[in-house]
Amino acid sequence: MSNVRALAEKRGVREPGKRMRSQLLDAAVELFKAQGLAGVSVADIAAAAGAFPSQITYYFRTKEGLFVEAACREVLYVARRAEEAAASAATGSAYNRKLVETVIGSPGLVLFVEALSLTRRRQDLAPLIERTFDRLHTQGDRAYAETRARRGWSGGDTATTARRFWTLALGVALREGATDASDEEEIEEMLVLLQTGRSA
Repeated sequence: MSNVRALAEKRGVREPGKRMRSQLLDAAVELFKAQGLAGVSVADIAAAAGAFPSQITYYFRTKEGLFVEAACREVLYVARRAEEAAASAATGSAYNRKLVETVIGSPGLVLFVEALSLTRRRQDLAPLIERTFDRLHTQGDRAYAETRARRGWSGGDTATTARRFWTLALGVALREGATDASDEEEIEEMLVLLQTGRSA
């Protein structure tokens, strides 16, 4: 009985901590989307989350650690929305188009590109990026396999692998940030890139 009580007490302590981490991530991602990493202070994030600056240090160690975690979480949300949008596609190419239209130009993808750049200077944050890529690839391939099985697509009606999709999406997003190309132009370019070298 004492073990059950101890477990309940631990859970009671953990739940508020999980909520606070989530509140900090929610507040931070909105500020980062609007102002970028450099434009947001720890005090800004704490105020928006109804927290103390020391709580950011406690949960994330640094503003950069919070930024990378927020960006990783956000790109996983973008991926889930894209998979949900593509689930009703009638063909593999239509599946690709839905994925691309949802992902390209999304603020979550832009944040993730910035997080990748930051992680080159902060190797201590690299494991979070690696775990995020693993989830993007695994979940993306699983979502496509489930849709393909449900729709009864043949071997010749293929979409792309998640690894190739995200490599291209990140490249397009990086270039988009350095040029004045519209989202529509980038979407069409990525669709062409996905078709190039696609297995028949």
